[in-house]
Amino acid sequence: MSLFPTLLAIGSAAILVALIFYVLFGQITVRKLRKNPEIKDELGVEFISGWDILNVAQALSLPNSLTCKFKDSPLSALHANSDLLKKHTNKFDKILGTFFYVLFMSSGLSLAFLVLLNALGFFE
Repeated sequence: MSLFPTLLAIGSAAILVALIFYVLFGQITVRKLRKNPEIKDELGVEFISGWDILNVAQALSLPNSLTCKFKDSPLSALHANSDLLKKHTNKFDKILGTFFYVLFMSSGLSLAFLVLLNALGFFE
């Protein structure tokens, strides 16, 4: 059996698990944050439905050194306010958001890299 289908199956399974955590994080954490009038408008721009879930997960999982750069940029309205979110979330929310964001980004990027390697003939 070739290596490419095996790696593709592992990456697809990881994306499936990440999408389950996407729904859980949205229902548990982001729903609670949307109801809070103080931070309802601080969740970043929602390009498509559910994009604010990714904004909140990114704000909770990235270190303060990176989120400060987002806050000072002219495009700061696109990102969630990490200081305010960290103040209004508990430890479980932060762990869930970090786990979801890391799993989602790493599995998505690894699948894209895997497809690129296959297109370049690496697995032949």
